[in-house]
Amino acid sequence: MFRTSLGISALMLTAFFCLVCCGCGEQIAEGPWESPQYPVAAISDQVDDYHGTEVADPYRWLEDPDSEQTVEWVTAENVVTRSILDAVPARAGIHKRLEGLWDFARYTTPVERGGRIFFRKNDGLQPQSVLFVQDGPDAEPRVLLDPNTLSDDGTVAVGGSSLSDDGKLIAWVMADGGSDWQTWKVRDVETGQDLPDKIEWSKFSGAAWTPDGEGFFYSRYDAPVEGQELQGANFFQKLYYHRVGTSQEQDELVYQDTENKEWGFYGQVSEDGLWLIINVSRSSSGENGIYYRRLAGGDVVKLLSEFDATYEFLGNDGGV
Repeated sequence: MFRTSLGISALMLTAFFCLVCCGCGEQIAEGPWESPQYPVAAISDQVDDYHGTEVADPYRWLEDPDSEQTVEWVTAENVVTRSILDAVPARAGIHKRLEGLWDFARYTTPVERGGRIFFRKNDGLQPQSVLFVQDGPDAEPRVLLDPNTLSDDGTVAVGGSSLSDDGKLIAWVMADGGSDWQTWKVRDVETGQDLPDKIEWSKFSGAAWTPDGEGFFYSRYDAPVEGQELQGANFFQKLYYHRVGTSQEQDELVYQDTENKEWGFYGQVSEDGLWLIINVSRSSSGENGIYYRRLAGGDVVKLLSEFDATYEFLGNDGGV
């Protein structure tokens, strides 16, 4: 199963390079195609019994990405793939052309918070864009957050960020190795240094600051079983409030649903700072619900709970 799909992918990529190269005057060397020698994938005797029906799963061992056996097999497969792709004569030319097309400075639209101006800039070939801040319209931009310095191999990324209304603090997400798990940190904009705050086991979440800048709402799951961080399923997402300067253990549980394990909750604060809006999702379904409550606390009102369409909160006029 694995060998066939990888072989097809290699053939398709080779054909793609051939078409591109033919368009720019370079030809792939002609000759008989030699079938690659793929590494043999071990077949286990794993069989699961589902309500009396036995289902074989001979490649179950591949579900552990960190095992020595899996690492060795993936490494061997990559050797086969590279032996095909690296031999394409036009590869260097395509790389040079794409590099030239991408090598230009680009900026995001600036935003203003508390008199400060924030924007992202990429010099051209940087893996990740850098967040800059100006302390005023005429001030010199300075680096606030450079994701390219978080790891030597570039596997740590900034998955998102959220500025407090006064522009003094920024909550930002660090994601390691492409995992969906998010670690939230809080950075002081004035000093450019992170505060001790650290929030773990967050996933599919933003950070919604309260107007006073003292904390934010975020979503997370219970800590997974040790050793199952990347394999285990995640259920019963919860919405929490984190107060800056406190530990995660002190965070306030704002909302949860103990009956619907696949539901997720995403917090949003209304522009006037009066309401907490709770966007409710069901697994990967496009339909959603909208709940709300007063920001200061109180009962949660299920405004839209039929999951019959996709809804988005746009704004409010007082209690309307």
